[in-house]
Amino acid sequence: MSVKKTSAISIVLAYMVVYFVWGSTYFFIEKALHAFPPFVLGSIRFLIAGPLLMGYCALRGYKLFNKNDVKRAALVGFLLLFVDMAAVIWSEQYISSAIVSILGAAAAIWFVLLDKPKWKANFGSIPIVAGLIFGFTGVIMLFAEQILKSGTGTGGHQNVVAMGVMILGTIGWTVGSLYTKYTQAKKAAVAEEKKEKPLNVIVKTAWQMLTAGVAFTVVALLTGEYSTFEIADVRLEDWGSMAYLITMGSILAFSCYIWLLQVRPATEVSTYAYINPIVALVLAHFFTDHIVTQLQVSGLFIILFSVLLMNWNLYKDNRTFRVIRARKKLKRLKYMAPKSSIPRIVEVADFDEREKGRKKE
Repeated sequence: MSVKKTSAISIVLAYMVVYFVWGSTYFFIEKALHAFPPFVLGSIRFLIAGPLLMGYCALRGYKLFNKNDVKRAALVGFLLLFVDMAAVIWSEQYISSAIVSILGAAAAIWFVLLDKPKWKANFGSIPIVAGLIFGFTGVIMLFAEQILKSGTGTGGHQNVVAMGVMILGTIGWTVGSLYTKYTQAKKAAVAEEKKEKPLNVIVKTAWQMLTAGVAFTVVALLTGEYSTFEIADVRLEDWGSMAYLITMGSILAFSCYIWLLQVRPATEVSTYAYINPIVALVLAHFFTDHIVTQLQVSGLFIILFSVLLMNWNLYKDNRTFRVIRARKKLKRLKYMAPKSSIPRIVEVADFDEREKGRKKE
């Protein structure tokens, strides 16, 4: 009983980290930008987080190198952690962390549009098509607000550019994710043929972070950010934001996310996408100078509703939903059946539950 209790507490705590820590990283990036240039910020963050995670993997005795896995991890790290994160960090110089997080949630749109093998199924589904329409409506609302600002001369033009960069970043994230998805089976087949044990997912993540760190460093050097960066000018508060991004954002939150994927359904874990933007919006409203407008809040909820619709087919087939439907069906059967047959229905249901329990054991 105590094991189950501990497991339940661990799951709840992991969800709290993934929901709230990941959501807060948008805010801490904005805070860190007060002292760190954007590419220097990414460089320091990932060049520290990557080796720390690799060191943890070494202590756990994981294999650290496999040529094919490292090559793929480098590509995925470039697309997911460099292209997307560079867009996030650069954009937050001009637009609030709230808007950046909302546009990040709209990545579901690009998954539907760019997943070519799934086009027939996606565009044949009414909820998914409706979700696309709602998603684009929400994004257009956010762009419209910034375009109106540009017309009044309040820096809206740069804001629109920043939003466009953020959209390109989410497309990079989507391409990297789809590449990972469709090469997974191929990787497994090649590894089996060569009798080569694949690297642990956390080791791959460490390589991805190292790749991103190197890419950020190269760009920071080429753009002259490192030559103008004065480390002595960085306040303790800003180092605190950087430390939070490295330890809580890059290492702890991702580790919790990977662990949850192993113990909970992926569709359930993906609900972080609904909570992160709300956390970012609340933090931006209460702890930054940015004004969170009613249009931004409306755009957020329209986009989150669109994400729900685009994932509806996955959610309705989720194990939790199936259990709820089965219970409702059983209640209807008990209500419709003659009184003499009710004990038998309950007996069969109890037998099924016991069988499931035995299989789990």
